Amino acid sequence: MDTVFEPRNFIEEFILEDTAANPTVKTRFPPEPNGYLHIGHAKALWINFSTADRFGGKCNLRFDDTNPAKEDVEFVDAIEEDIRWLGFDWDKLCYGSDYFDTCYDLAIKLIKAGKAYVCDLDKDQIREYRGTLTEPGINSPYRDRSIEENLDLFERMKNGEFPDGSRTLRAKIDMASPNINMRDPALYRILHRSHHHQGNKWCIYPMYDFAHPIQDAIEGITHSLCSLEYEAHRPLYNWVINNCEFEHKPRQIEFARLNLTNTIMSKRFLRALVEGHYVDGWDDPRMPTLCGMRRRGYTPDAIKDFLGRAGVAKADSIVDSAMLEHCVREDLNANSDRVMAIIDPIKVVIDNLPENEYFDVKIENLPTAAEGDEKFQKTHTLRFTRELYIERDDFMIDPPKKFFRLKPDGEVRLKGAFIIKCTGYDLNEDGTIREIHCTYDPESRSGECTRKVKGTIHWIPAIDALPAEFRLYEPLMLSEDVSADDFIEQLNPNSKRVVNGFVEPYLGDTKPGDKFQFMRIGYFCTDPDTTAGRPVFNRTVVLKDSYNSGK
Repeated sequence: MDTVFEPRNFIEEFILEDTAANPTVKTRFPPEPNGYLHIGHAKALWINFSTADRFGGKCNLRFDDTNPAKEDVEFVDAIEEDIRWLGFDWDKLCYGSDYFDTCYDLAIKLIKAGKAYVCDLDKDQIREYRGTLTEPGINSPYRDRSIEENLDLFERMKNGEFPDGSRTLRAKIDMASPNINMRDPALYRILHRSHHHQGNKWCIYPMYDFAHPIQDAIEGITHSLCSLEYEAHRPLYNWVINNCEFEHKPRQIEFARLNLTNTIMSKRFLRALVEGHYVDGWDDPRMPTLCGMRRRGYTPDAIKDFLGRAGVAKADSIVDSAMLEHCVREDLNANSDRVMAIIDPIKVVIDNLPENEYFDVKIENLPTAAEGDEKFQKTHTLRFTRELYIERDDFMIDPPKKFFRLKPDGEVRLKGAFIIKCTGYDLNEDGTIREIHCTYDPESRSGECTRKVKGTIHWIPAIDALPAEFRLYEPLMLSEDVSADDFIEQLNPNSKRVVNGFVEPYLGDTKPGDKFQFMRIGYFCTDPDTTAGRPVFNRTVVLKDSYNSGK
């Protein structure tokens, strides 16, 4: 293969070395279907698919379904949807369980070669016999069973004669190995559980460390790209490949996992959040799951941009979640319509505009659109009427210095419309402001007036205001460095706030997934809970960017 590009990372450097002799590159993405993909999985997904594509190769999607305890077809479907949403497609769709017959035959082969045996030690005893990092392990008392006895017991394990956990098939390697993973690791365990893909055909299941290299070899995977915790398992990966006598030998390369501030990314803990009802399901917009990010309004391009910026490293590190938000914000800024929304409304009455009169004003959909872009100079119409809504924070009776919004006897420009001047206000019995009275300057129409005022605020005509619900999200975790030990105690009680206000009638037919910049408020996405006449919007990110991109 004639590769002319410069390698982006150490993985590509290794592959360039390998492809000097072998031009074929084939990777695989092997998620376990026991939960929904999160942003950490997206890194592995992106590395495997984009690396194969960069070298003109192919990538398989293989479901690592060797443990039926928590696997389900629901997660299979969700994983496929997430991968396609990110813009990737696989060469072959495979299931690890489709190789169970081959795994079983190879286990028999290892037993006959004297390289595997059936062990009666339970889980705790195996751990005790294994030794420590400084002390060697002790051979199992069942390690020297005859080949005939091992074959008999293993077949009886397959036939369902023994209860769960009572026996395992173990590799016979070296109980004194400095690598604990090589101290006679388990290859098979007994588990009487129906399988989502294989039904009740099996009651013994291969361990991941045994099944995965076999699957890679069968599929012709050239580079098994996986996260750093599998580095210590690489000798076992190679042992399985060599002792099962595969001619094709994949190369395992490990990379650092993605860690984000204020984020927990363990499926076990995310499952606890869902099952404990701390969040509103796997697709809760506060979750780091891809379906949660999709519902919140994150885009595939922004996520892939973020993964590219985060990079591929060999050492673990924590990436600031503000960088992810920065990537999302950049993408939405370039592509989302500008509209006006009021999340904490207060009424303004334009006293010098008769009730039946109004003016049409134009709001640019995407002011940043370049000439030639389909959104270039596209606008939508809004009516400037006698009664309208502004944000409550945009008016103060006794404002501080440099408050350039509306105040008694003060003037502001209404976005796209006219300059108004506050002439008074009415109070409720509790002292809060009920409504504000203003006059407008008929000669101050936007685009036709040279008179300047210091403040411009957004607004919505009351007669056309569409009631809407806004869900305002903050980080789910209070701490930047989330601990698995007490992550429930670190949950942010203010991670979700629901308010009610109004949006422009332009959003009357908005659909789930539509994205907008609500002027001066933030970027929002239409939620699937939207109903006819009452849209629901999730805040994706605020307008202010706290991340220093270095640009």
